[in-house]
Amino acid sequence: MTLEPLLAHIDPEGEIPPVASWHPEHQGEMDLVIAADGRWIHEGVAIARPRLVRLLSTILRREADGGYWLVTPAEKQRIRVEDRPFLVVGAEPDGAGGWWLTTNVGDRLGLDGQHALSLSETPRGETVPEVPVRFGLAARLGRNVYYRLVELAETRDLPGGGAELGLVSAGVWHPLGRLEESERLDGGAACS
Repeated sequence: MTLEPLLAHIDPEGEIPPVASWHPEHQGEMDLVIAADGRWIHEGVAIARPRLVRLLSTILRREADGGYWLVTPAEKQRIRVEDRPFLVVGAEPDGAGGWWLTTNVGDRLGLDGQHALSLSETPRGETVPEVPVRFGLAARLGRNVYYRLVELAETRDLPGGGAELGLVSAGVWHPLGRLEESERLDGGAACS
């Protein structure tokens, strides 16, 4: 399936469309995979045009059953996502004790209560922070961003025992990982 019929209903220069309110009857399945490393692969070939990836990302949503769909007013196409559809590739302080995150598809969001880090497992079994973006979609922290934030993190004791490494942004605690007891005693910063 070519992408042109799906994209014909989307304004490439516009805002993120109201995908959550679209419920087209025509459904299908597209040979599109979002790889765990952030690449978008259509019919076995990585999409090399960042603008096309950005456009597709604006019509992506995750439904209650966990499925990922590209949605327009006229149709929706199921795609496959290996881990999370987006990666956080940049983080910068906001000057007021908070952080701004940037995804690989150009979303920019403040790390706050609405966009709070949580810990979850990757398909490879690693516990890595993720942050909600929009329409049920989340972004996994990229390795470089994760290590940058870990360098600035603090440790907090957990109510049930153990400790957590994280940071505060917009007055909200954002976990980066749990510390093993041996790591705390040794002063190590490795997380699980």
